[in-house]
Amino acid sequence: MSALHVELVAADRQVWEGEAQQVSARSVDGELGILPGHSPLLGVLVAGEVRIKTGGGAQTVTIDGGFLSVDNDRVVIVAEHVDAGNLATTTG
Repeated sequence: MSALHVELVAADRQVWEGEAQQVSARSVDGELGILPGHSPLLGVLVAGEVRIKTGGGAQTVTIDGGFLSVDNDRVVIVAEHVDAGNLATTTG
């Protein structure tokens, strides 16, 4: 099964990086669900939760808005502030 390479970046640091099966976030146009093979996309995110489904379960972080880029199974989420709660620090 194909996977997404996800990077979650705050203004001051890289919060998390790793492989995922799915990413969900809310954009200005509504809820986005990203799976492997998704077409290229650049979206503006609103404040709320970003859910990252990995082989080890689902992780949820809270952002204050930002941007999401999808291209060739690579997802980059950039936000001014990321509340990662108990999300493990940067992994590879």
